[in-house]
Amino acid sequence: MSDLKEQLKANLDEAEWDWLVPHAQRDAIIVVTDGLDILDVGEAIASDNLPAVQNWIDEQLLTKPTPEQLGNWNSDRAKRFNALIVEPYVLIQEKTAS
Repeated sequence: MSDLKEQLKANLDEAEWDWLVPHAQRDAIIVVTDGLDILDVGEAIASDNLPAVQNWIDEQLLTKPTPEQLGNWNSDRAKRFNALIVEPYVLIQEKTAS
């Protein structure tokens, strides 16, 4: 694992939607689809790997939250996510109920 990825792994945390709302309000949330490793995405963004990031965007694996998602999350503010801050963004991945 690269040093950058190790550093990002240390910053990976679980967050409730309530904590993420201010980031959503400043349009800084990026939703990472379940099939992607949030650390891989964070590493690509942090290291300016534009081809990889653009590819994920093109394939809709990285998206901004939809109004429907925001509505659902606002009505369940205890909803949990894996969250990773990669300035100026906050990457989130919905945690599935286990």
